[in-house]
Amino acid sequence: MEDQEAQKSSRVVKVDSAESWNFYVSQAKNQSCPIVAHFTASWCIPSVFMNTFFEELASSYKDALFLIVDVDEVKEVASRLEVKAMPTFMFLKDGNTMDKIVGANPVEIKKRVDGFVQSSHIVHIA
Repeated sequence: MEDQEAQKSSRVVKVDSAESWNFYVSQAKNQSCPIVAHFTASWCIPSVFMNTFFEELASSYKDALFLIVDVDEVKEVASRLEVKAMPTFMFLKDGNTMDKIVGANPVEIKKRVDGFVQSSHIVHIA
């Protein structure tokens, strides 16, 4: 029950198929919403370590869509986006990859998310 309650309050959306990935990317594109995607694997300790941090980021940036993708469950998307190491963080705007960070570097990821979300607003408002 606790896991279900945690999931309800989470702002991070778990992608469980290529179809759901395409749906979320399409929805975000239609709404001019930036996407921050965390490509992870359950066996990768640095990836698992970043999950809590990613949840905190999602809570801080309400105007972006935060997706989490397990590369073993959604291989097609990971392959298409050339994700070769975990964790990988991708920043997408209008369905296009704008930036990518490979590795568990919370300070750099937060800095990039901040800049990415702010620049997305400037473009959107202008």
